Amino acid sequence: MGFDLDGLRVAVATHGQVTRVVIAAIRGSSPREVGAAMLVWQEGQSGTIGGGTLEYEAAAAVQNQAQDSVLSKHALGPDLGQCCGGVVTLLSENYDAARLAALDDEVIARVVKAGASGAMPLAVKRLLATARAQGVRPEPQLIEGWMVEPVHRPELPLWIWGAGHVGRALVDVLSPLPDFAITWVDTAQDRFPSDVPLGVVPVPAADPTLLVTHAPVNAQHLVLTYSHALDLALCHSLLGHGFAFAGLIGSATKKARFRSRLASLRHSPEQISRITCPIGDPALGKHPQMIAVGVAAQLLRRDMTEALRKDHRA
Repeated sequence: MGFDLDGLRVAVATHGQVTRVVIAAIRGSSPREVGAAMLVWQEGQSGTIGGGTLEYEAAAAVQNQAQDSVLSKHALGPDLGQCCGGVVTLLSENYDAARLAALDDEVIARVVKAGASGAMPLAVKRLLATARAQGVRPEPQLIEGWMVEPVHRPELPLWIWGAGHVGRALVDVLSPLPDFAITWVDTAQDRFPSDVPLGVVPVPAADPTLLVTHAPVNAQHLVLTYSHALDLALCHSLLGHGFAFAGLIGSATKKARFRSRLASLRHSPEQISRITCPIGDPALGKHPQMIAVGVAAQLLRRDMTEALRKDHRA
């Protein structure tokens, strides 16, 4: 996770002045990681830094915050009576449209500690230079009175084909997750709800199969249109294009029929086996939200497994 600049922009445009509270440092255990943040405004808040009492008191403390930036330390056990035994440093920053406009779009590095030098410390310069040279984002961290956070960019392209009941449930469940960049496809604009979640890109297309070639080859796909014929055409196109994951909604009967039909379209058994059907966890039930919860768990488990593989290879 990183600095959700788009979310902050929407909050400031909607509510005026907004205070962003982020976990800047941790010693010991904590309910959330460094970089976890919430937004607080006069009559509400969004996001979470975890820990009921910590979050409640932090939100109350910033309601009348006069300074642009405040660092505060909280001993979770002695001060707040929480089970976590660590110490959390919170950074609370006030943002309005003018201050928001000055933020960088890649990495946000700024002095936050009273008395810290306004000149960027050498340690921060080295961190940013190393990140640029290696083409990686630096981890959120507090260094010598400076807070460094990469701007959040969803890195996992996910294409959802179909805006029916299951498609809508999937978008509701998956869109709040920070790492999915969701493209949502159906055959007409009126197939989509009027309130598509922030960050989800709805794409109406009379022939959705023509969009397959526009998907990154590392994209994940969930195929669940209103038409078995369209589902089959999408699976055929995806097998010819390439993907990281492709899941098809269906039963054992649909799976068998699709295997046969895709084989007749000259796809090998090995290729066809790359399409996961059914998706989710059938044991949870067939209600759209039950399917969506199972699919979300399936995708998250897959992505975590892949991340662990990359860590072991590094």
